Amino acid sequence: MSFAFATPKQRRRPSLTPMIDVVFLLLVFFMLVSRFGIESAVPLGQSGAAAGYQGPPRLIDVTPDGLLLNGVAMAPDALLSQLSQLSTDLGDAVVLRPREGADVQTLVRAMELLQQAGHSNLLLVE
Repeated sequence: MSFAFATPKQRRRPSLTPMIDVVFLLLVFFMLVSRFGIESAVPLGQSGAAAGYQGPPRLIDVTPDGLLLNGVAMAPDALLSQLSQLSTDLGDAVVLRPREGADVQTLVRAMELLQQAGHSNLLLVE
């Protein structure tokens, strides 16, 4: 009895086209979600600067509703004028405290506002 075996089929090489498509899709995805440009950083006061705190309290609470200077709600322009009365030098420490519900963007806006007014010693506390 003789058995006839089927002739072996020639093996096909795997196609790389689907893998290349996936790589290009990933490339396009990461290009679209990445951010280009220079990140702006808001510098804060030096670590341990709170030990040398002097003068009247200058505590700015950042809330979801706005800004509070020493517990009193104020508009940004009024805050700057009141803060100038509380500090003798623009290098005096100003303490920023974000409250529950305040978003980071509001905090950054407050820090930029103070920096534009010339306040260079900002302390961020929890």
